[in-house]
Amino acid sequence: MIILVTGGAGYVGSHASRMLAAAGHEVWVYDNLSLGHREAVAEGRLIEGDLHDGELIEQVLGEKSIDAVMHFAALTQVGESVSDPASYYNNNVLGAFSLLEAMRRAGVKRFIFSSTTATYGEPETIPITEKEPQQPINPYGFTKLVIEKVLADYASAYGLAYAALRYFNAAGAHPDGDLGEDHDPETHLIPIVLQVALGQRDQITIFGSDYSTPDGTCVRDYVHVDDLAQAHLAALDRLQEGEGLRLNLGTGRGNSVREIVEASRRVTGCEIPVVEGERRPGDPPILVADASLARQVLDWEPRYTDIEQIIQTAWNWHRSHPHGYQD
Repeated sequence: MIILVTGGAGYVGSHASRMLAAAGHEVWVYDNLSLGHREAVAEGRLIEGDLHDGELIEQVLGEKSIDAVMHFAALTQVGESVSDPASYYNNNVLGAFSLLEAMRRAGVKRFIFSSTTATYGEPETIPITEKEPQQPINPYGFTKLVIEKVLADYASAYGLAYAALRYFNAAGAHPDGDLGEDHDPETHLIPIVLQVALGQRDQITIFGSDYSTPDGTCVRDYVHVDDLAQAHLAALDRLQEGEGLRLNLGTGRGNSVREIVEASRRVTGCEIPVVEGERRPGDPPILVADASLARQVLDWEPRYTDIEQIIQTAWNWHRSHPHGYQD
């Protein structure tokens, strides 16, 4: 197939693009490089453009004979979505709508959507299944839920085949160490801990140590970025016209903040100083996936299930690229 990957210069999108190409697909990356990195894209495969430029997207879809779109181009910081919701509605909702309309005009009917566990808000049941009510508590999660609703309507009315893949905590890097996570500012726990190991930060702050968890710190389900990419490929192969898949992607195993720090100390051999801070508003104590439906429907099984193994791939990247793609 010929695949257009929006946001393919970003973290998850770049890993999916590489895996698609390795599987024999022809891949084109569409990215405005506001958050992504040119160096993360295979040479000659980048088309610079914005989601709001529907005419350009339609032109690309036609000229490249695109068969399917994987959509990763989104703003993803929860706190920022609270302080600047307009940017999130503009990019994540209006931008995605512009893309979908360009696809409809061009007759492209396969769509893989990068969704999120944030659509569930503060879940009532752990582990979280797809039957959990979707009640997002921040604009980021709500923008993703809006597009999930749009996709269901497009499937019913226009025959769109789609998969909405709800990530838990994406982590790790390509095992070769040449493709990884490079955000500015960095907000994800594992890279921040590894920046302390590299001497780029003085310490790691644990936000809240009195949660109802075994060690008092928040527990999250960390899923390797290549496992996420593999699920996208499996969804692409599985889709039928007019069908909608809504699936959780996680390992089903939770690790606390303290466990991440301890595992990082073992992997890096560094002390990694810790200080304890106050809770952050809106941080649920535990978010762990029940991904059994993805295993059943996609025949998908995460290969990286040990947290030290995931952190080791991230460490390989950060140690060889301490300043990200600038190195």
